[in-house]
Amino acid sequence: MSQPLLHNYWRSSTSYRVRIALEMKGIGYEYVPHHLRHGDHLDPAYLAVNPQGLVPALIWTDGALVTQSLAIIEFLDETKPEPPLLPRDPHGRARVRMLAQMIACDIHPVNNLRVLTSLRTLFGAGDEDVVNWFRHWVNEGFQPLEKILAFSNETGKFCHGDTPGLADICLAAQVTNNARFHVDMEPYPTIARIHAACMALPAFQKAAPKNQIDAE
Repeated sequence: MSQPLLHNYWRSSTSYRVRIALEMKGIGYEYVPHHLRHGDHLDPAYLAVNPQGLVPALIWTDGALVTQSLAIIEFLDETKPEPPLLPRDPHGRARVRMLAQMIACDIHPVNNLRVLTSLRTLFGAGDEDVVNWFRHWVNEGFQPLEKILAFSNETGKFCHGDTPGLADICLAAQVTNNARFHVDMEPYPTIARIHAACMALPAFQKAAPKNQIDAE
């Protein structure tokens, strides 16, 4: 296999994270779309690839499977170290992982498509209920994240210093997803500033949901 395969969905924020990392690393890849709303990810052929039936899933050039966006991004960082997506020093690496996980482990899991769909089908939630749910959990995560970023000397143009990395990848994908639910970003000027800096970069632009072949 000459290029890795990325099984993903254009609007999936976790897929967006991995696409950004691939673009930042300059790694070419084959884009394999799965329409989550149509249930493509539950097709037996895909379940044979990834039994979780989730995206993203990366098939490396040697045929190895890596799933879960943070694991994929760290795999890419170790496989192609430049440009680095994590700082060299242990404290910096821990801080960047902390910031990334505040989004990837605390906000995203309660706001992903499976959860929002279950709110409707299992609990009869309407559109307004789902939007309020999404905004609530974003705000629960963004309030402390804004404070940490705003008052830390380690925050620069980006989440950690003046070069983008893992935390910025997670932040950009989340803020982009927030727009679908009209999350008010006024209380989060530092997050908004960092997001704008990210979106000025070609890698973030090229990987953006609206620019994918399966975008609707």
